[in-house]
Amino acid sequence: MGLGLRIKKRSFSFMLARRYLNPRRAVLSSFTLISLVGVMLGVLVLVVVMAVFAGLERDVKDRLLGFTPHILVRPLVPIAPGEEDADTPGWQVLAAEAAKIKGVAAATAYVSDNVILDVESWQRPVSFRGIDTTDAAQVKGVEDMLDMEGYPDSTADMGIDDRAVISSIIAAQFQLQVGDTMRLYSTRNFEGVMDAYKATENPVVREAYPEEWALAKKIFGREWQKDGEIFIAPSEELFDVYPALEFLYNEEIREPERELLEDLLSALGERIREEDEPEGIVFFRYTAAVKADIDEAFKALSETDQEKLDGEILKGLKGLVLPKEAVVVGIYAGSQMVMTPDLFMPLPLSQDLAGLGDQVQGIALRLDEPYDADKVAVEVRKKFGGDNYVETWGEQYEAFFLLINQQRVMMYFALSFIVLVSAFSMMAVMFTVTIQKKREIGVMKALGAAPGQIVRVFLYQGMLLGLLGALLGVGLGRVVIEFRGVVQEGMRALGFDPFSASLTGFGVIPAYNNPVEQLAIGFIAFVLCSLAALVPAFFAARSDAAKSLRNL
Repeated sequence: MGLGLRIKKRSFSFMLARRYLNPRRAVLSSFTLISLVGVMLGVLVLVVVMAVFAGLERDVKDRLLGFTPHILVRPLVPIAPGEEDADTPGWQVLAAEAAKIKGVAAATAYVSDNVILDVESWQRPVSFRGIDTTDAAQVKGVEDMLDMEGYPDSTADMGIDDRAVISSIIAAQFQLQVGDTMRLYSTRNFEGVMDAYKATENPVVREAYPEEWALAKKIFGREWQKDGEIFIAPSEELFDVYPALEFLYNEEIREPERELLEDLLSALGERIREEDEPEGIVFFRYTAAVKADIDEAFKALSETDQEKLDGEILKGLKGLVLPKEAVVVGIYAGSQMVMTPDLFMPLPLSQDLAGLGDQVQGIALRLDEPYDADKVAVEVRKKFGGDNYVETWGEQYEAFFLLINQQRVMMYFALSFIVLVSAFSMMAVMFTVTIQKKREIGVMKALGAAPGQIVRVFLYQGMLLGLLGALLGVGLGRVVIEFRGVVQEGMRALGFDPFSASLTGFGVIPAYNNPVEQLAIGFIAFVLCSLAALVPAFFAARSDAAKSLRNL
């Protein structure tokens, strides 16, 4: 009996709360409508903005995972193709070993660097990434990024020729189209040019380093002891001159002189060591052919002409600074929100521009499941030891994803105030309602209504508004997300485009509906509205019945 009475009392409180929402038999009173719209708009904005941020993060990750290594194995020094006698295995060997690790789908070469892009005398530095065009997954990743709407002739078929896929940002800056030709200057070449020019500012070796040259002249400028067809040189003098020649070789000197020093040092190394046991004197024996090579190299160094050497150096720079010409075969939708390479090009071309020859900078591993990169990286580190730097895609773009998460948190924090303000508005409305219903509250208390019943009347009213506002906000938010393309077109027609394709890299802003997150947003709005109604309900329950009846 007591339980049934309590249920009836609560049911009566609920019906009275619902009655207060439309006191004039309208659908909703103006006060109620204002409170409801405020809650609905706050929830709607939060749902839409959070869905857009989630969509951006997911789409950007999908884009990055299309071309970036899921795990990058980068040796401390560039690795060359397979060399049978080398201590460090070639990159093909290293890639083959990495491909055997569980979870690794493919292992390919990695090359990334910068070049100077030149189009009709317009120049700027750009970044590039080498693509192993034999790896279908890498080619597919670039192909999925192509802007087929703006550049329908785009393709990711680069082969092994001098072709490239460029970003839409670069295409717009240089007014490039599919089929245009661009020139690429290697920054490594410019380093060589600067070194060559610095070398021409110095005198020739024998004049720039007179002390070291005097030591060399002392031993190479006189006759050596001869034993038949063998020439003998005392070790003491060679021990003095050899470090001096190595010092000259490592200085900033002209390349032709460096080559002559290399010939001289190489010839000096082709010796036979002998020791006179009674005297304890060490001698080095050289064949006539080797002695002739030593004399020839020393004579050439003694007769070098500065102007002639500089002329040869400057003539050689012509081949050094010649650009590579590449044809634009595709243009992908670039984004200013994420750092992507300005150019994608075949691996051989990227190796040339990076000055690597047949070497590569690392091994790019693609996984069956990219989000297992941290787990697979543990096995990669175990296999290749401490000689290689291992980095997952999450670590490579950690700062960027951290920025997106911070932006999401900031937007969550800022936009939550809309719901909070709506809750305060509802509190003000509820205070107004309690004043309007002051006599009715007095009548209820005079008839024996308990304070808890009066609290429930106004609490249920806030809960109803919170629940209805949350449901409408989430529902309308999902509708806006579904038709966001139409909304964008309408904004653009009005001259307002907050989600420009040039900024985001997407024609239609991406979005992702997270039901759990949206349910949490609606629940928080419901709780805030309920708490907002509780304060005026508490004051209404504490009012004096006699004063309320007299409307005091």
